[in-house]
Amino acid sequence: MKKHLIYIIFLFLLTPIMAFSHSGNTKALFDRDWQIGNRQIHGSFYMLKDNKVYIEQEHNHIVSFPYSELSKKDRLYTDARYKDILQINVPQYSIPNIHSLPKSPFYTYSIFVLLGIIILLLILFRYQRVYAWYFACIALVSMTYSFKDGMPALQSVQTDPSTIDSAFTPFKEHVVTSWDKTYFRVGSLGLATTHEMMKGITAWQQQVPIPQCYIGNNAWSIPLNPIMAVNSVPVDQKHCTRGGIAIAVNGIAIFNPYTNTGVDAYADGQLDNWGGHSGRADDYHYHIAPTHLYSFTKQSLPIAYAFDGFAIYGDKEPDGSDMKTLDIHHGHAGTNGVYHYHGTLTVPYTIASFAGEVTEDSTYQIIPQSSAKGCRPALTPLKGATITGMIPNQMNNGYTLSYTLNNQTYKVDYSWTQAGNYTYNFISPTGTTTNQYKGQTICSLPTSSVQEDQSKEQYDIQQFSDRILVQSLSDVSMLSAMQLSLFTVDGKLAVQSLTGQNLLSTQSLPFGLYFLSIQPGNMIKSIIVKP
Repeated sequence: MKKHLIYIIFLFLLTPIMAFSHSGNTKALFDRDWQIGNRQIHGSFYMLKDNKVYIEQEHNHIVSFPYSELSKKDRLYTDARYKDILQINVPQYSIPNIHSLPKSPFYTYSIFVLLGIIILLLILFRYQRVYAWYFACIALVSMTYSFKDGMPALQSVQTDPSTIDSAFTPFKEHVVTSWDKTYFRVGSLGLATTHEMMKGITAWQQQVPIPQCYIGNNAWSIPLNPIMAVNSVPVDQKHCTRGGIAIAVNGIAIFNPYTNTGVDAYADGQLDNWGGHSGRADDYHYHIAPTHLYSFTKQSLPIAYAFDGFAIYGDKEPDGSDMKTLDIHHGHAGTNGVYHYHGTLTVPYTIASFAGEVTEDSTYQIIPQSSAKGCRPALTPLKGATITGMIPNQMNNGYTLSYTLNNQTYKVDYSWTQAGNYTYNFISPTGTTTNQYKGQTICSLPTSSVQEDQSKEQYDIQQFSDRILVQSLSDVSMLSAMQLSLFTVDGKLAVQSLTGQNLLSTQSLPFGLYFLSIQPGNMIKSIIVKP
């Protein structure tokens, strides 16, 4: 009788633990018929992301459709469900400077269950010691699982810009930094000076590094107020294959380890001895973590920052100790409670998925995003070629790249002028071929970093779902002369207000990144227009 009583008590205590660990299957409550164009499908609302509606069908099969293809009735239902989910999830991720766990009834519940387990174990040790350790292990695993699923380790962080800036300080000769209330920006010409670019590549795409203008509005943007994501964006063969996912502290972008063709660039031999190569626009970037940068900076500082705002270190912790166990994102919370990633030489190399919130455009590219501009058509891969070196010329306006092919030596001797005129000399054992191209004007880095003084800001910018409202902070009379302009990332004017108006409608604009110009004051701010 005593033995049966113990089993009953144990099952009573264990059941609520597992119930908390696995939320009940409420899918059936939200099953409905959806009208998608001329099709009708059955399932439940899963999520709304990137202007697409995801619907969960039987056997956990998830399908997605553009929001615009839904019937009016289904759009209204989607809006209501999305709003409900935001009300449940968003508040717990909106409190700044919280590194502790959120307050909730979970704590009271956990204490009750923990006390129950302790009492149970005491009874077991008194009457049925042979079962004590068996039940203790099961209870421990159950409690651990419930804690893992029930408690986020971090909510939101407000990063001090000077903290980020200190990581870039050793490279300030070739990197310029600035910041406002939203983003920390990194400017560079996109050419690595800490190592010999391209050397060691065995699968060459025939691209070479040229200067890029990652300056001003086209600088790389790091969020200053990272928020842990409710739904993480993966870094895989579909997401983030265009553009950067992080920026290294020497001003070189880090891309997805998979190329836009879905190939692991490192495993395929496309990367040089430092983990980089040039893309189709002759833009140099890394595909794995540039751990070599620790030869120029301190172990306690990051070697890069991801575009969700969290730092990336090498395969050691900031204090120099061995790297702790990594989570599914390829990182973890540090001893200070702040999340960070680690770079390794094994897949996924830097970021498996973004732990923080990011925004993707319709091509699954993270925005805001800097853009590269080439000066010539992209070439095809050169099978069998191995790059043996790339040396800058004496004028510091070009390079000579050497490679071997079929036991013969070839060179690409190329240079540029300040006006953006490029000359490529392809030198082979049988002669030289010269091609000339017109590219963008070569940018110049400012002589020092710019630290924007928030107290001197002229305007307060408020963004709503369908409009942007700008108020003057210094002089109300400036309203009569104010003019707002919104430009695309290609520099094309998207919409402009009349002079004297401080309201700009974004209702008809496609989803994506824009730049807001405010006159007078010549202020430029990046704006993401969402659906």
